[in-house]
Amino acid sequence: MSGEPLRQGLLDTNILILRNWIDPAELPEEMAISAITLAELSAGPHEVRNNDEQDMYDEHAERARRLEILQRAESEFDPIPFDTEAARIYGRVTSAVIAAGRKPRGRAADLMIAATAIAERLPLYTTNPADFRGLDSLVTVIPVNRPPVPHERGADNRR
Repeated sequence: MSGEPLRQGLLDTNILILRNWIDPAELPEEMAISAITLAELSAGPHEVRNNDEQDMYDEHAERARRLEILQRAESEFDPIPFDTEAARIYGRVTSAVIAAGRKPRGRAADLMIAATAIAERLPLYTTNPADFRGLDSLVTVIPVNRPPVPHERGADNRR
């Protein structure tokens, strides 16, 4: 690579979640998301745990934050569908993960996002490059620095 930022790229779900705090210079000029990312974002508000079950966040604020991220993604992007080509590629992605000594079970969403990137010939931007370990020969994974996130309560802020 020439060191110039890539013009186009597929964003992993974590990029959308953290996008307000990510340096825009780390992202491509033309950003796309997969329908799988939209599915993960749609599930997010329903996965918020009650305040009496955790002390990492306020449940109401967290649910509102996740809904805002979903709504922004829905208004800003036309998601790339997980189509027949991506489904076929998913088999190769699963094979590569197994060959790397990893288990594909429990990682379906990440692997489907990777298959979408491969089918669309797009690099994949993520703050979790380890999630895609073993796929180097199939997709270009662009690591993005994970920024500090103000809404996450640290050990010193627990109730």
